[in-house]
Amino acid sequence: MTDVAQPLRLEVDDLLEMQRRMIRVRLFDEAVKRFAKRGEIAGSAHLSLGQEAEVVGACYALRDDDWMTGNHRSHGHPIGKGSPLGPLMAEIFGKRTGVCKGKGGSMHLADFRVGSLGESGVVGSAVPIATGAAFTAKVLGTDQVSLCFFGDGGANQGVLHESMNLASIWKLPVIYLCENNHYAVTTPASEATSVANIADRAVAYSMPGVTVEDGQDVLAVHRAVDDAVEHARAGGGPSLVEVKTYRYSEHSEGLRHAGVYRPDDEHAYWLSRDPIVRFRGVLSQEHDVDGETLDALEAEVKAEVDEAVKFARDSEFPEPAEAYEDLYSTRVVTPAPTA
Repeated sequence: MTDVAQPLRLEVDDLLEMQRRMIRVRLFDEAVKRFAKRGEIAGSAHLSLGQEAEVVGACYALRDDDWMTGNHRSHGHPIGKGSPLGPLMAEIFGKRTGVCKGKGGSMHLADFRVGSLGESGVVGSAVPIATGAAFTAKVLGTDQVSLCFFGDGGANQGVLHESMNLASIWKLPVIYLCENNHYAVTTPASEATSVANIADRAVAYSMPGVTVEDGQDVLAVHRAVDDAVEHARAGGGPSLVEVKTYRYSEHSEGLRHAGVYRPDDEHAYWLSRDPIVRFRGVLSQEHDVDGETLDALEAEVKAEVDEAVKFARDSEFPEPAEAYEDLYSTRVVTPAPTA
């Protein structure tokens, strides 16, 4: 990330940070996968394995004070925005040291410190929140922007279309980003969506639309989202960005009849285009980053994730009575002065 007042310019240090964040997302979710299988994590776990490039490429186009909302597959989004791993992992374990004090869990993470306004298991439900955040920026006259992640299944939710329509009318600084991983649970996008490219729908709302065909290329994603962010900051209004990517795991861990809906050759093709492996090659071949430096970076992230797991497992669960805390704000009424 760069200073709030400066435009983002990608130097080698930025590229290394993007690789660091992609590895963080990968190793974080691999840890979640292990502990979910062991029964140490309650509830569903939806992993971003394979989608690291679109997560980090998009989030790295934001400033620290910009907003972001996710969806049910959102462990990676706050990591891409720079959130510390320990409190995120503790939240997934349901511990009181988590970002939401253990009350949100895997599908309802939020970290306001980095502008992550939260996500939800209800498909498309974070879209109007991102739109509202952009409306706040418009009303207050700031140049903040809002980035909204949703999947190809969420692309067909009515609330998205209502939000895009209002955002266009009011020229709100919001980027609607469709993570098209080709499946809504087990339903192929081609069987549920009337257009080949979801970004083609942007024309109906008088906003720019772009499809990133290679969503495994972190720089391609970054360029598209950075252009949309610049457009929004300049007062141009919203954009629709579609990124075509792929999830390596199932829709959620423990899904019954896993794998039967995806051809083996399709899965193998996407595995061969691993975004982290590919970007390591870019760093090495095009930016002269030596293998020792890249190995050290991976080792540092592994130690970071191990420490986050230890922090989560060593933390306490909240007391039952804490379930009733933070439900409502406390209204403070100041008595009117007496004569």
